[in-house]
Amino acid sequence: MSNSDTLLHPVTISQVMINFAARQGVDRQTCLLGSGIAEEDLQAADGLITRAQEMRLIENVILALPDTPALGFRIGLQYNVATFGIWGFALRTSRTLRDATALALRYLPLSTAYCQMSTFVEGDDFGVAFDADDVPRHLRQFLLERDLATGLNLFKELSLAGFDVQAIELKGEPLAYASCLEELSGVRLTFHKPRNALVIRRADADRPLPTFDPHLVQVLDHQCRQQLERRQSGGFAGQVRQQLLGPLGLVASLDEVARSLAMSPRSLRRKLDQEGTSFRKLLEEERRQLALQLLENSAMKLDELAIHLGYTDTASFTRAFRRWMNCSPGEYRKATPRTPD
Repeated sequence: MSNSDTLLHPVTISQVMINFAARQGVDRQTCLLGSGIAEEDLQAADGLITRAQEMRLIENVILALPDTPALGFRIGLQYNVATFGIWGFALRTSRTLRDATALALRYLPLSTAYCQMSTFVEGDDFGVAFDADDVPRHLRQFLLERDLATGLNLFKELSLAGFDVQAIELKGEPLAYASCLEELSGVRLTFHKPRNALVIRRADADRPLPTFDPHLVQVLDHQCRQQLERRQSGGFAGQVRQQLLGPLGLVASLDEVARSLAMSPRSLRRKLDQEGTSFRKLLEEERRQLALQLLENSAMKLDELAIHLGYTDTASFTRAFRRWMNCSPGEYRKATPRTPD
């Protein structure tokens, strides 16, 4: 399993697709069908979903709009620098477009991208190549077009009309809707190329960006790195932890977590077993860690603490705590100096 498969994505990026579909007459319920994404997830500014959930949403949108030419490209054009939060802001403050591209690829999982991306220089040209070979076949064209259109928008926004994208290169035969793509992008399309790519002049790639801020470059690079670490779910165990510490809470059952991850309880149990853990073990670990933090750093009553940790009563919590620490919660609290507020 690759890191990209286990990385959580911001739900705000999916909200862009849902809003686009709504303008085409597709209701939200149709977009969310079978995805495990709840209405309340969409309202959370910092909400995260799995790649599997986002893919299901994409499948729903494609099925709902089968006659829309260049659907992926149209949706990709809805994304801009502001869509991506810290990642987008970091691009804006980079010294040059080449630097911005390097930073974008370094923290690519913070974006919408599903394609593998790389840069190249040939003669007077600088380009970004998009490799969609690892994308599931039935979503490959949609996500390639979405990534290309998103990249095109970011190039244009970062340049503030200071340069033009010279060409969009595509592998294979000309598409039936090639003229539609050219109209949407305002860029010349070329086919039978060895790669899919956005191409600009090499000199433009090294032209200073008007929004360059040397101080913010370092600050935002650090924040991007931290955000990437937070989103890295570390396999299915990490995804379960994210759900327990996020929207579902420590009262969640295995069935509820499996449903939120768009999979069956049996599959989730098997995946966790392959990673050498279990749902019960993960739940116990998170409850134990939070219990220690609350006992050390708060004055919360034990009955309230038990409910907060997902226990039905104080006695159940006390039994579990004795198993973890060989003492009662009250004894642990008395023996541990409380951290000052």
